[in-house]
Amino acid sequence: MPSRLVQRRDWRDAFTLVELLVVIGIISVLVGILLPVLAGARERANSVKCQMNLRGLGQAWQAYAQEWKGSILPGRMPVNVEISSIYGLGHWDAYRPRWYELAGAMVKQFPAPEVYKSQVDSWQITNRWFLCPARPEWTNSRNYVFGYNYQFLGNARAFGVARQRGNKSKDYIRYPVMANKIKADRTVMAADSMGTAAGKAKSKRTGYLFDGSKDEYAWCNKGWCLDPPRLTPTSDYADPQHRSPHDRSGPDPRHNGKVNVVFCDGHVESMTPQQMGYVVSPIDQSMPASAPGAHNRLFSGTGEDDDPPPAFNK
Repeated sequence: MPSRLVQRRDWRDAFTLVELLVVIGIISVLVGILLPVLAGARERANSVKCQMNLRGLGQAWQAYAQEWKGSILPGRMPVNVEISSIYGLGHWDAYRPRWYELAGAMVKQFPAPEVYKSQVDSWQITNRWFLCPARPEWTNSRNYVFGYNYQFLGNARAFGVARQRGNKSKDYIRYPVMANKIKADRTVMAADSMGTAAGKAKSKRTGYLFDGSKDEYAWCNKGWCLDPPRLTPTSDYADPQHRSPHDRSGPDPRHNGKVNVVFCDGHVESMTPQQMGYVVSPIDQSMPASAPGAHNRLFSGTGEDDDPPPAFNK
C-alpha cells in the first residue's frame, strides 16, 4: 500500500502535455524577443569597434602629415617614383602601398606579415586593426573595406595620357596636398566603402571577391578608393579603366543603414550616405554620379561644393 501512494504522488507531480507545450511556447516567445536584441547589441558593438579602427587610421593619417612636413598621404603611391619600393616606411616598404598601408606604418601597424615588392592584388590583410568587424571576411588588400577620399586628399595617378614612368609631380592629378590647405573638421578622410558596386542597382551587385579579382559589380570592388558624391565628365574614377557614372564608387551603409566616417581631424561620425552628400536612388538603391542634389561639401577640403580635380583636359 505505501508504494502505491508514492507512485500516485509521483504521477500527480509530473508535467502534463499541455503544461509542457505552454512552457515551450513561453521559451519560444522569449527567444524570439531576445534574439533581435542580441543581434542589435552585436551590430552596435561591431559599429563601435569599426569606429575605433577608423579613429586609429585617422590618427595615423595625422602622424603621416607631421612626418612628411604637412604633406597628406595619397590614395596610393605613384607609379613613377625613382626607386619603386622605397617609401620611407621601414618594415613596410611594399610596392606602391595604398593609403591604409602608408598610415599604418606611421604607428607601427602593418596589414600583413609579408611584404610584396611587386603588384599583387590577391594578398590578404590579417591585422584586424585595419578591418571592419561588421564584414570580417572582407580582407582582400585591393577590395578593401574602407575607402579613402583620394580625389581631393591625394590622387597620385598621372594627369591625362601621361602615365609612363618619368613623369614629374606636376603631372599628377592632385598630389601632393598640404594638410594646412584643408578644413580638417569638415573634410571626410575615409569611410565604410562598397567600391564600384555603389553605381549599380542593389539587385545587380554580386558577391565579394576574396582573391582580389576585378568585377565592377562585386561588393567592395576596388573599395580602397572612395569617389566623392558628385563627379564631372573630366573627373577621375576609382577604376580609371571604367570611366562611367555606372562604375563610380561609394560608401556602404553597413551599420544599420549608417556609414562610419572618419574626418581629417580624427573625429568619427555615423552618417547616412545622403548626409554625406550622396544621392541614393529610391528605385534601385544605386548612387548616381551627378544627380541633382549631390554635393562635395564634405569632401572638397574647402567646405564648398567644388568639382573634383580634373583627370584630363576635355
